[in-house]
Amino acid sequence: MTRRNPTNISRRTLLKTSAFAAIGTLAAPSILRAQTSEIVIGCAGSHTAWMEALVAPHMKKAIGADILFEGTKSSVNLEKMASNKDNPYLSVVQMDDPVMIQAVEADLLAPITSDAVPNMTDLRPDAVHMDGMWCNYVQPWAGIAYNTDYADGVPSWEALWAPENAGQVIIPSLQNTEGMWTLFAAAMLGSGKPFAEAQYEIDAAFAKLEELKPNLLSVYTTMSQAFNLLEQGEISMLSGNFSSYTLPRKAEGVPVDLAAPKEGIFAMPSGICLVKGGPNPELAQAYVNEMLGAEMQSAIADFATSVPANTTVTAGAVIPEGVQIYSPDWAFVSANRRAWVDRFDKLMSL
Repeated sequence: MTRRNPTNISRRTLLKTSAFAAIGTLAAPSILRAQTSEIVIGCAGSHTAWMEALVAPHMKKAIGADILFEGTKSSVNLEKMASNKDNPYLSVVQMDDPVMIQAVEADLLAPITSDAVPNMTDLRPDAVHMDGMWCNYVQPWAGIAYNTDYADGVPSWEALWAPENAGQVIIPSLQNTEGMWTLFAAAMLGSGKPFAEAQYEIDAAFAKLEELKPNLLSVYTTMSQAFNLLEQGEISMLSGNFSSYTLPRKAEGVPVDLAAPKEGIFAMPSGICLVKGGPNPELAQAYVNEMLGAEMQSAIADFATSVPANTTVTAGAVIPEGVQIYSPDWAFVSANRRAWVDRFDKLMSL
């Protein structure tokens, strides 16, 4: 494994942050002062630890915002935006790329522009999507989490199916985006094809998943509950888990680790977007600008053991060496996900 070391914030980035602050406080003071300092952010429940420890205090200091977090699944955030489309209460949402596509199709997002969010110009080109409808702000990787009291590692995705692991495995529901990793691993194993082709072999994936049922203790929709069972040794493996969740727990001394199986691991870009018509739009833009800036990018990458999106930051990500990292065809996922969830739920009713 290789670890990147933090670097200092560049003068250009510092000027960007200062310039944005000047625009926000000097050019339109009446707008900002007339509005509440609170903004509501929809985000993943698994991100709560670093959102509270890092993001909330930084935003209070940097832009004077009081941040209220609603941690839940990306699909639930999408439902909240859709059901409140005429009167949004969320200002910013952080969720997975396939759900972002659905949000764009439903006309729920406002574009992010470099005029309002200058730090987006420092992002990797592949981190800005659909002309700025959303940006990736961090990218954890996903493999198989395991209890180190019971195993020294997990060399292959095939281990999930091994007879000795009967009743010792939990996988995510396809309602959760991380459930896609087990589906695609099953597609590779079931079809015998490389990932680029196997991701479209969904019948082979479901046939392979059916073979997994004897090894399953359960299927989760709430990751924290499943992870507690892994920590306590009630299960030996938790499929599709993230570096941003497993590795910080490992660093705290919990007997868990994250395996990068030989067939490959998965990149899970986390996106950030502005809610169309959301409250406090200037403050929401300032929040997004800070999330994409060097200071926050470095802090989150270190805390959550993830790859930053900002090209000026080389902080903290631990990435496996010598293993393929896959990113699926999210448009294909988005177009078929509802049908896959229904099929999965029927198959996996334990």
